Amino acid sequence: MSTVTAYAATSATEPLTKTTVTRRDVGPTDVRFDIHFAGICHSDIHTVKAEWGQPNYPVVPGHEIAGVVTEVGSEVTKYKVGDHVGVGCFVDSCRECDNCKAGLQQYCTGTGMVGTYNAVGRDGEPTYGGYSGEIVVDEDYVLRIPDSIALDAAAPLLCAGITLFSPLRHWNAGPGKKVAIIGLGGLGHMGVKLAHAMGAEVTVLSQSLKKMEDGLRLGADAYYATSDPDTFKKLAGHFDLILNTVSANLDMGDYLGLLAVDGTLVELGIPEHPMAVPAFPLAGGRRSLSGSMIGGIPETQEMLDFCAEHGVAPEIEVIEPDYINEAYERVLASDVRYRFVIDTSSLRGE
Repeated sequence: MSTVTAYAATSATEPLTKTTVTRRDVGPTDVRFDIHFAGICHSDIHTVKAEWGQPNYPVVPGHEIAGVVTEVGSEVTKYKVGDHVGVGCFVDSCRECDNCKAGLQQYCTGTGMVGTYNAVGRDGEPTYGGYSGEIVVDEDYVLRIPDSIALDAAAPLLCAGITLFSPLRHWNAGPGKKVAIIGLGGLGHMGVKLAHAMGAEVTVLSQSLKKMEDGLRLGADAYYATSDPDTFKKLAGHFDLILNTVSANLDMGDYLGLLAVDGTLVELGIPEHPMAVPAFPLAGGRRSLSGSMIGGIPETQEMLDFCAEHGVAPEIEVIEPDYINEAYERVLASDVRYRFVIDTSSLRGE
């Protein structure tokens, strides 16, 4: 066991504070790596504030993790000391169900995926996330970060990147497809960049036009304000695919009406309250309402390689660990463009 410096939440109401946690010794198939950068995801905030159920405090958040390998187990074949690697939203799964065998570990039907934090590993110990100095993970749940992607930019790809890449790939976004992204935040801005890189026609649907310049710079072909009722008239029946990245409860009838025949609206943000879904907009265009959750290990690696090939990277603001609580407040106020990334060098004693 090793002792590692970390930032943890001890209750739903107290700020995150500096502490220490333990990491297991490196087993035969394990990889230990120094964490260099950890992204802040809105789900970190939901978890530590007990908005998604009662967490097992202390919680060390962080599932957008990038770093450098420092030790590998005797049976490890995929990585060596010095490799640039990452870990996303999970660190294990049952490995035996049909979904795990198909590389869809995020939909594990055995034990369920083991979260990178606020979960219990197969060793019976709690998992702690990336707001820390190092981590030990089985090699099968570690991702290789291409050399052309800077580690600070790589971190948000492990959640925000794959959350958008997976549905874009699954619903065949590409040339000739009209894709809309609802919301231009940490998730939405990655959707714009990725859909543009895939060759789709990309439209941002945002409450206002205040980020329009950013959206067009990031690769959007068009940008509309959803606060303008004319938007829904102009774009009726227009899109093949709509990705909803916001967690607010929207008027689903309005948005389903923007889909072409056989179009699909995919929920990525998780609203607090159940969604009211009118049947007529679905039936009237043979439209579909679906959902998607991150991606499996093979698809996440495909996403990293795609981003390296196409020069896709998130827009980030790098912060020190002692700024985490202020960063949380700014995320809640939508005051970040577009992803906070923690420089964890001080947690490694550097």
